[in-house]
Amino acid sequence: MLLAALAGSIPASAEPAPVPDDVPVALMVDLSNGQRLFERESNRRFMPASVVKVMTAYTAFRLIDEGRISTSTLVPISEELEQEWSGEGSSMFLRAGEVPTFGELLLGATTVSGNDASVALAQAAVGSVAAWTALMSENAMALGMKGTHFGSANGFPDEGRTFTTASDLALLGEALVRDYPELYAHYIGNRQLTWRGRTQANHDPVTGVVPGADGMKTGFTSEAGYTFLGSGSRDGRRLIMVLAGVPSSGEREELARAFLEWGFSGIAPQQIAPAGYRIGAASVQNGATGEVGLELPEGLAVAVPSDSGGILSATIRYEGPLQAPIAKGDEVATLRVIVDGLPTYDVPLGASASVPQANAWQRLVNGVQRFLS
Repeated sequence: MLLAALAGSIPASAEPAPVPDDVPVALMVDLSNGQRLFERESNRRFMPASVVKVMTAYTAFRLIDEGRISTSTLVPISEELEQEWSGEGSSMFLRAGEVPTFGELLLGATTVSGNDASVALAQAAVGSVAAWTALMSENAMALGMKGTHFGSANGFPDEGRTFTTASDLALLGEALVRDYPELYAHYIGNRQLTWRGRTQANHDPVTGVVPGADGMKTGFTSEAGYTFLGSGSRDGRRLIMVLAGVPSSGEREELARAFLEWGFSGIAPQQIAPAGYRIGAASVQNGATGEVGLELPEGLAVAVPSDSGGILSATIRYEGPLQAPIAKGDEVATLRVIVDGLPTYDVPLGASASVPQANAWQRLVNGVQRFLS
């Protein structure tokens, strides 16, 4: 059976993730199956700095997709915006009287981390930064980013009103790629941007360096330290990675590259079972039958370290007995998979059949069976 095939001892020689102890927050997720390959303080809140601009991009992508604004929309730059934001931190160096398109501003925000570009597109899209940050926070809630709030369109220090977690940023990165793949490909991962004759490089440390890497965003403030939300796709797998509180830009650059390469080269996915595979059964109380089969709603693929032998153990977990009625496909249990050197991986299990509530005769039979057992 599957559980017997999964269980078994494996050597403890798997190469650990290259994340040093002085990095307080780190996370890597394999989006092909949702498995976490590494996590450290993934729900700890921190200030994301310019990584905020990934939500700025997501919010802009959503408005573009919904037809509420066009990438060709012209955006006049005001004297007020130039005075407040042009040259303030990372900048596109916008000047009053210029009329870039919304799409050009979006490139300025995603490629050179333009604080001025982020504010300009926020005002152009919904009229004010306050309305824009409210929309960003609404989008965060809709994506399940429960530990996140936005008070800034560009990540500039705002007395702690903007905060997030690594788990939330992974959700955001996944949504950006999943929901808007064409916009993602166009606006994320560009190596440089030229505006008014000034060429600036993207600080993304992995794109163009690690094969398959394509973004997403670095961030830095003295309060937040050095942060990075990155992603890449290789051989049908997409990985999302988060680093926060890295002590220096040089360490962030080296670590981001090594971490992402470890995820691709040091971890090997294994196909274990197809969708619909019955993996076990759970007890049912007050049901027409005393148990229900448990099956995999989706195929089971498990990532394991490339230099290890496989999976250490797998157990079925549920709060039982389950209470009837149960509908076929209801998520009623989990398969907890423990892989040597990786975080615990919980896979949902669904009911393989419907179980209606027991009638009087069935309750009597079930009671007798429980007494005899």
